[in-house]
Parts: sequence; C-alpha cells; structure tokens
Amino acid sequence: MSQYVVSGRFQSRDGFSEFNTVVDAPNEDVARERVYANIGSQHGLKRTQIEIDGVAEEATA
Repeated sequence: MSQYVVSGRFQSRDGFSEFNTVVDAPNEDVARERVYANIGSQHGLKRTQIEIDGVAEEATA
C-alpha cells in the first residue's frame, strides 16, 4: 500500500479549518474516502462539509 498526503479544509464553528493528513491506501480514490470517513467521524461532519483540495502520493525514500 502507498501513502497519500491529503489536504483540504472542513467547516468548523469559526469558519473553515485546514488539514493535511497522511493515509495508507491502495489508490487516490480510497485515500479520499478514508479522509472523508476519518474527519467526518472525528468532527461530526458530513461529506458536504469537507473540501479536499489535493491528493498526492508521498515520495518513498
């Protein structure tokens, strides 16, 4: 599995909060889905309240 860096923002009480997170996933679509699930469950948000700006594969050393 590859690691993907996912960045974006989500709605909070004070407007929008930005995030950058690294997830293990077989491809970009699964990485995007895992971020929706993780951030949604942690902050009690729906998918429409989360905006993903970019998904990039993390370079391996």
